[in-house]
Amino acid sequence: MTRYASILETIGRTPLVRLARLAPPDVNLHVKVEAFNPMGSVKDRMALAVIEAAERSGALRPGQTVIEATSGNTGIGLAMVCARKGYPLVVTMAESFSLERRRLLRFLGARVVLTPASEKGSGMLAKAIELAHAHGYFLCRQFENEANAEVHSRTTAREILDDFCGVPIYAWVTGFGTGGTLKGVARVLKAADSHTRVVVAEPDNAPLLGSGEAQPPGASHPRFRPHLMQGWSPDFISPLTQQAVADGLVDEVVPVAGEQALRLTRALARREGIFAGISGGATLAAALAVARRAPPGSHIVCMLPDTGERYQTTPLFAGIDDEMNAEELALSRSTPGYRFDRPAAVPVPAPVAEPVATLDAEAERFVGDALARARVVMFALAWCEFCWAARKLFDRLGIPYLSVELDGPACQHDDLGGRLRPVLARRTGSVTIPQVFIGGEPLGGCGELFAAWRDGSLGERLTACGVAYDAEAEVEPERLLPAWLHPRPATA
Repeated sequence: MTRYASILETIGRTPLVRLARLAPPDVNLHVKVEAFNPMGSVKDRMALAVIEAAERSGALRPGQTVIEATSGNTGIGLAMVCARKGYPLVVTMAESFSLERRRLLRFLGARVVLTPASEKGSGMLAKAIELAHAHGYFLCRQFENEANAEVHSRTTAREILDDFCGVPIYAWVTGFGTGGTLKGVARVLKAADSHTRVVVAEPDNAPLLGSGEAQPPGASHPRFRPHLMQGWSPDFISPLTQQAVADGLVDEVVPVAGEQALRLTRALARREGIFAGISGGATLAAALAVARRAPPGSHIVCMLPDTGERYQTTPLFAGIDDEMNAEELALSRSTPGYRFDRPAAVPVPAPVAEPVATLDAEAERFVGDALARARVVMFALAWCEFCWAARKLFDRLGIPYLSVELDGPACQHDDLGGRLRPVLARRTGSVTIPQVFIGGEPLGGCGELFAAWRDGSLGERLTACGVAYDAEAEVEPERLLPAWLHPRPATA
């Protein structure tokens, strides 16, 4: 099937991939690549299942706000589902989780309420419960919701068994997190073959399951410590995980060091071409430990819960530079052209007589009308980086402005945008875009705008024209430019 009625129909049916370079040669180690779900993680499955179960039961009413505590992946999956189905979404999240997750959630339309890192996962869960009670939101309760486990029994486990077509699976390796994947998949694999080993991995510095200590009601587990594997192990053993353990579904718990998780996540990318998150590297570490002592010819399945794109501001990307390193610089300099350390060889064009600009009455009137409509006007290009930087400054300062896009649809008829340029050049003495006007008088382009903010003259001109703005805003204009426009080191 290649056509779908909804993005939600694309959830699941993720590939099982055999590792060729990282696994022992005599063992078949397969990874279930959950990044192939539309929002890049295994939690897409649960997000859809929880919402649809609540719709069927009547617990979720049309238009009701959905809320959940999440380290990111569940929230991102819920944001997709809620966007498609038309539910507002609020996510509570500890401040320690990666910035990418917050931005993805907000991009998808969710509201993100951060909680103190010191309160850990139990704090963000308590905040979600508090907000749900206060505002009448539907709380997903992913850590105890049976729909979380049921969807993995119905989809993930069946996909794995179908891929093996009756071939015995020696072991299935996973983290535990909410417990939904663990409980849902394990019970189906065990029912199909009681000899399949279920191996659960957890951080070596936070051995919640390995300690054998019971989970205190309503509190953090005493053995929890902060760890590198975001979302892999909260500070409590969820009810779904406790049920899986109580039902005898877990055969072994393998502790994994954070540095080992980082190393194997990078190795997955560089040696197998598989871009997974830190939890994937951590789970792979446990799977490799199992593989090293498995009988030859064994088949082992390892869960890779999400994509590595969600971890760019975490230690996973430490040492990954934006600029060229010494080796790349040497490679650049090995040939003479297209380098940053010498000017490009540009052929000098033959002199061409400047055409005499003729007065364009329509363009003159257009500019005059635009300047009369607003006290702050910017003549811009839709995709110019400098124009976007100027817009960001206006937005940060709360300055109302009119942006005239010279390459926009309104200026395309009879090449009005092209005819406006000489009019602007005569008024400003410059041919560059953007051009900003305050009170009908030219200020200049992006550079002049930034300089006027720094020296205070922008504020003076705005005040003189009666334009309100946030005079207390702390803005470094150069940071509004994209990274490639920042001054480049001389060595580059």
